[in-house]
Amino acid sequence: MDIYNNKSKFKVGIVAIALLLAGVSLYYTNTLVKKLEQREKRLIDLYAKGLEFAVDEKVGDELTFLMQEIVGANNSVPMILTDEKGKIINSRNIKLPSEQNGSIEEPQKLLSVGEAQKIVEQEEKILQKELAIMREENLPIVVSFLGEKNYIYYRNSDLLEQLRYYPYVQFVVIVIFGLLTYMAFNYSRRAEQNRIWVGLAKETAHQLGTPISSLMAWVEYLRLDDTADPIVADELEKDVQRLQMVTARFSSIGSEPTLQPENISAVVQGFMNYLQRRISSQVKVRVKDWLPPEKMVNMNRYLFEWVIENICKNAVDAMAGRGELRLRLREIPEGDVVIDITDTGKGMNKQQVKQVFNPGFTTKKRGWGLGLTLAKRIIEEYHKGRIFIKTSEVDKGTTFSIILKEGIPEEA
Repeated sequence: MDIYNNKSKFKVGIVAIALLLAGVSLYYTNTLVKKLEQREKRLIDLYAKGLEFAVDEKVGDELTFLMQEIVGANNSVPMILTDEKGKIINSRNIKLPSEQNGSIEEPQKLLSVGEAQKIVEQEEKILQKELAIMREENLPIVVSFLGEKNYIYYRNSDLLEQLRYYPYVQFVVIVIFGLLTYMAFNYSRRAEQNRIWVGLAKETAHQLGTPISSLMAWVEYLRLDDTADPIVADELEKDVQRLQMVTARFSSIGSEPTLQPENISAVVQGFMNYLQRRISSQVKVRVKDWLPPEKMVNMNRYLFEWVIENICKNAVDAMAGRGELRLRLREIPEGDVVIDITDTGKGMNKQQVKQVFNPGFTTKKRGWGLGLTLAKRIIEEYHKGRIFIKTSEVDKGTTFSIILKEGIPEEA
């Protein structure tokens, strides 16, 4: 299976696995939380029975053991004891200001009457707020003291609340870690691809250097030979110049290209005049909506012409050497320039449109599938523009759109 071309399926699979793991974690944690809630309720029931047992006059010497082992065992579940009228009698495991004024290492400070009264009022507000929360969470447990009914209100312990939200925190951490891992992997993959592109471009430019030098020597030899036809030398020189331009393109791919303001209409018109003489005569080339001469675009001319050449040659192949190739230049409100390249070829379906810029993808029987990948790299990474398929319909044709940044003409 081609992982690159099926990466969307792998992404869906990874997301599905992550959601499955999150669901299992949530289910397990919720089950554990429910069991702990039942355990804490049993603990409060035991606490209530212990209080009832503690006030029984018959317990005798067992009271000390009872208070230490049963009543004192609750050191985590917050609870409040009230009478029948709702008046608070006692509380446990609730942080109060009076408990924070001192410790074993630091004895309690002596407070004035006013300070003590203020602390009492603060504690009353805290207890009333806690009592309201407890009434919402759980039904009270009835405790009978000497014929009078009292009520124990309680809520889940802080540990249980933390455990309840733990799977959500865990899920967020996993998602963040997964995103960081994906970004790092994607960055390393792109960096590796960049090294491959640069190495390939540099090696190609290097390999072309030797035959070009040899051909230049042969051109000079033919010009010095009186018996040779001068037209042959002229045509051979044109091909050498073409090879030099290709070498310059590959050299530019391997390094940071220099962008400068260029007259976009003149560049497109000059290249289309060159291309028209080298494609099938049954392909009509039309360029409309020329922009004014003062309209400049920041570009590297060699690389931009390479992009146009790749798209136009693909269009000619898609039309099987017969049809119409239209170019339209227009300016958008932001000041940038849009070049639309439309053919009347076989077009593409939606799946092909999504993959058309992927390395190795091609609809030709013979082809490497690198032309449009290089075109996208040149436009988006080097020129900071955009290239995309505007429209494509099977058996009707395709339109590529290129957006380039506006350039500022140099002062004379």
